[in-house]
Amino acid sequence: MTKLAPSILSADFTRLGEEIRSCELGGADWIHIDVMDGHFVPNLTFGPLVVEACRRVTKLPLEVHLMVEQPEDMLAAFVAAGADRLIVHVEACSHLHSTIQQIQALKVRAGVTLNPATPVLLLREILPMVDLVLVMTVNPGFGGQAFLPEALPKISEIRQMLDQIRSPAWLEVDGGVSEKTLPALLEAGATVFVAGNTVFRHPNGIQAGIKSLQRLLAANDP
Repeated sequence: MTKLAPSILSADFTRLGEEIRSCELGGADWIHIDVMDGHFVPNLTFGPLVVEACRRVTKLPLEVHLMVEQPEDMLAAFVAAGADRLIVHVEACSHLHSTIQQIQALKVRAGVTLNPATPVLLLREILPMVDLVLVMTVNPGFGGQAFLPEALPKISEIRQMLDQIRSPAWLEVDGGVSEKTLPALLEAGATVFVAGNTVFRHPNGIQAGIKSLQRLLAANDP
């Protein structure tokens, strides 16, 4: 089964609660929250207070993508705020195995991600431990970037690695997800799709944006 995760990075923050509710009504599977610290990536976004506010307006799972230096220092605060899943970057963790264990000890799901230029080989030792692998299909830091097609072989390679160890982990993609790119991402083996502008800036509204992607997912689901 495939899943759709709208990214609130593209939301209208004067109406954040309303827009998250629209995502829920539209049939989104979970909400993706990009946390940026202005150091690991050149942007500054959300902290635990925003996650707590999101938690109050939806029953959907909240997925927190930590694009930050030293993410291990922030894990407990985001779980306390209501996160259901924490995703950390290979590049930001000095001791990735330990960080994943810390997330698991907090009784939430653990995910790992890597930037477009980071080799897949760095995931091999951690794959059996995680619930989700996120492949960045743009360089992280800003929404609305163009999809990087060179990420497709990486997605396929990770799909093969997960299948070889019979891992049930989700294979998620983030960046440039749209009706145009979705078929190739599905063919490469992705199962979860983070969508920002395609959902929140759809000309017919959030629910229409979700439905347009869901129709493609349904048509291509095995």
